[in-house]
Amino acid sequence: MSADTPRRIVLLRHAKADWPQVSDHDRPLAERGRKDAPAVGLKLAETGITFDLALCSTAARTRETWKLAVQELPHRPKTLYEERLYEASLGELIALLNETPDDVADLLVIGHNPGMHALADALSGRAEGDTLQRMARSGFPAAAVAVVGFSGTWKSVEHGVGTLLDFWVPQH
Repeated sequence: MSADTPRRIVLLRHAKADWPQVSDHDRPLAERGRKDAPAVGLKLAETGITFDLALCSTAARTRETWKLAVQELPHRPKTLYEERLYEASLGELIALLNETPDDVADLLVIGHNPGMHALADALSGRAEGDTLQRMARSGFPAAAVAVVGFSGTWKSVEHGVGTLLDFWVPQH
């Protein structure tokens, strides 16, 4: 793939988590999260994007979200469980994207806030329609999805490089 290859980064915040007496890393999904995660999978399938790679945080709630969502996809992408996604700063998230192999055109990242919102906002130098306003209005709630498109290599991912193509939040 060349330097002007169109690519997409899809950012997914884990579905609604519960607050039992466990470590933050081990928090499971709440009942609403278990309902929203398959809906997220259907939304991802509707985009028509065939993901080449999924990077998923090692936290229980992200792994559970992905396990329920991926069942709705027509194609199961290679999945890497990445410890560095848990509590990652914006700089750490961009560094992770920069490590993505160049044969990956479409990447799904399943992570946490505030990182997913910060990354979607930072990468989106432009936006289609009202996507940026909708994201700003709603924040980046549990199970939100942002699709950012850009052209170039993964090493070229930096602030403002992309266009926010879509933003979706489950309806309750």
